[in-house]
Amino acid sequence: MTKYTYSFWALLLVLGISTSWAQETEEKVEKKPGHENINRFRQLYQEFSSPNMFRTASGAPGPSYYQQQADYVMNIELDDKNEKITGEETITYTNNSPDVLEYLWMQLDQNVRSKDSKTPLIEEDGLRPATMPNSFAQQYMEDPFDGGFNITSVTTESGAPLSYTINQTMMRINIDTPLQPGEKISFKVQWWYNLNNHVTNRARSGFEHFDEDGNNLYIIAQFYPRMCVYNDVEGWQNLQFWGRGEFALPFGNYDVNITAPADHIMDGTGVLENRKKVLSREEYKRWEKAEETYHEPVVIVTQEEAEAKEKEFSDKTKTWHFVANNVRDFAFASSRKFVYDAMAVNINGKKVMAISLYPKEGNPLWGEYSTKAVASTLESYSKYTFDYPYPKAISVHSKNQGMEYPMICWNYGRPNPDGTYSDRVKFGMISVIIHEVGHNFFPMIVNSDERQWTWMDEGLNSFMEYLAEQDFQKKYLPEIGEYPSRRGPAEKIVPYMSGDQDYISPIMSNSENIYKFGSNAYSKPATALNILRQTVMGPELFDHAFKTYAKRWMFKHPTPEDFFRTMEDASAMDLDWYWRGWFYTTEYVDMGVKDVRTFYVSSKPNKEIKDLAKQRGIELADLPPLVYLVEEGSEDFDAALKGKTPTETSQTLNEYVMDNFTPEQRASLKAPKYFYEITFEKPGELPMPLIVEYTYEDGTVETVKYPAQIWRRNDTEVKKVIASDKVLKSVKVDPKKETADIDTANNSWPRETYESDFEKFKNKQ
Repeated sequence: MTKYTYSFWALLLVLGISTSWAQETEEKVEKKPGHENINRFRQLYQEFSSPNMFRTASGAPGPSYYQQQADYVMNIELDDKNEKITGEETITYTNNSPDVLEYLWMQLDQNVRSKDSKTPLIEEDGLRPATMPNSFAQQYMEDPFDGGFNITSVTTESGAPLSYTINQTMMRINIDTPLQPGEKISFKVQWWYNLNNHVTNRARSGFEHFDEDGNNLYIIAQFYPRMCVYNDVEGWQNLQFWGRGEFALPFGNYDVNITAPADHIMDGTGVLENRKKVLSREEYKRWEKAEETYHEPVVIVTQEEAEAKEKEFSDKTKTWHFVANNVRDFAFASSRKFVYDAMAVNINGKKVMAISLYPKEGNPLWGEYSTKAVASTLESYSKYTFDYPYPKAISVHSKNQGMEYPMICWNYGRPNPDGTYSDRVKFGMISVIIHEVGHNFFPMIVNSDERQWTWMDEGLNSFMEYLAEQDFQKKYLPEIGEYPSRRGPAEKIVPYMSGDQDYISPIMSNSENIYKFGSNAYSKPATALNILRQTVMGPELFDHAFKTYAKRWMFKHPTPEDFFRTMEDASAMDLDWYWRGWFYTTEYVDMGVKDVRTFYVSSKPNKEIKDLAKQRGIELADLPPLVYLVEEGSEDFDAALKGKTPTETSQTLNEYVMDNFTPEQRASLKAPKYFYEITFEKPGELPMPLIVEYTYEDGTVETVKYPAQIWRRNDTEVKKVIASDKVLKSVKVDPKKETADIDTANNSWPRETYESDFEKFKNKQ
């Protein structure tokens, strides 16, 4: 062999090119079956729809994007004595699509509680060994509650009857003439239904009855036939309301008159146009004061006044008039039991009213925290998305309900009868208020399809809730140090992600097909976004991209792809690997330290080089001068060092190396004594950044974050080399628990030992 050949092989070795590559050039390699691209960093082209004129590849609305509009004029009567609601509505529907519509579809959500509802038939049930008496009687001894819509008429605006067809929770309006692009149609619907007790017959709306004083507290929503969404993705929304997947609705303008008992206090979506007429003189004066008060709530109806009203049961009625523009829904709350307080919030120079309605049973907790939580939430969400555009946000007390609508929401959190409450109840109430008020942003304004993708409103909102909880704590509870958030921190999702795979669904699953609803639709996407913000992208890049998404899709109908694409477009980060792993699969994170090997420099060939030279017929003397590394504890370790310390060996090497550099260059060269080859393993399928904490014998600590792309060519293990003049004492993966690693037993070198539960018990004894 020539000297050139020897140098070629030597060069291959120095550059770390595998000898197996060299062998493949000379030996026949066993053929393996081919495969398609299964790399976890491949693009999401197969999962995503093709960009088009409606939705662009950047995630922004396209030049031909459209959405329909549905405007409502309604007259509603709340019958407190008979616990029913009656209404008539005139809907003006505008076809902004390029399509001709042959019929219109409406939602009849209350039909989920009709006597012939199919919802109970799709749920598996079995006999329980023990059941609460009320639940047992309701399930096996009572006739089903009939709370479905009774449609009394559907007519044109002039009064001519229109035919219609009801399919469970959907109603098709058979219009006489197809609706052309750009045209409008107006029609009327009259209806009534029996209101349900939402405490005993659990639902998103209805009433709670108080036996002590005989009063009802009404939280009313989904109470009118509502237009379905028609868009470029699905055409007409065609998913029934089975009870879990919530609502997809078009935007519109509302003009609503609600007649209720004269002694009731009411509030709802939109501006109360006749406030001066429906409030007493004193109540109105207090309201005016609240409009100018920014730091503490002003009580408009006191608890003493509410308790007096509880005994009145007026036979007279009063009509409240609300007007709301550019909202996707309407809801209201009404009761003579309501304590009523409010305060002003400054959202970048615009005044917004934060309001709370609650019975005496909510005090003292609600009077102390509810309206403050509303105000703080509006400030926090506006900071991270866009300025809150509506004139108010209302928090209504409900015994066991948390639910959201434009400008109004229901929230639980009730003290004990004596007024005491635990931290669990307090923080539970504050968190649910933050969450439900936050829904004004997602999906009431960024109007995703909850019926299809629960995570797009619940997950994004739970992530924002986590940020808002921290803001609330700093402003109103600085003494507690850290807010006890249930969702957001990475380690809190570990029990779910390490659970039984037979009962875990990908986040990208339809609402009705999810096993563990809270973990899947709320906690996991919230955690995924929090990790993406803190660990993968960094707050600056993430916050800009997230705000871009929110502003792009204000008052529009985004899809998951619009969110994914915008986050990449606005950050210059390819995140397909992240969306695929966290949202399209049930894969989990598990990374660790597999092995740490220590090497020292030597001027003598090590065993690997000797074996290779012998195999290739190369004389060692023919190799050019090389720097060799020998592993501590190997068979040629002592021979290579010849009794020298690592420091002495390093000095010898440096003297040789220095000869190849100028004096100026030598001054900048380091003199590492130790070389560590660390092998990191990834038993979990989900690729994540590899965060490693290196601790040295002198006490210094270095943390290195290797990007997730380190796994792009080897999905199971990778090696990294540390050249140091200090002794490496320990290596720890994910030291701050940032990645939701489900098994930390392999995260450390040397291995950390953990006491078993039995050992903990024994040592305690």
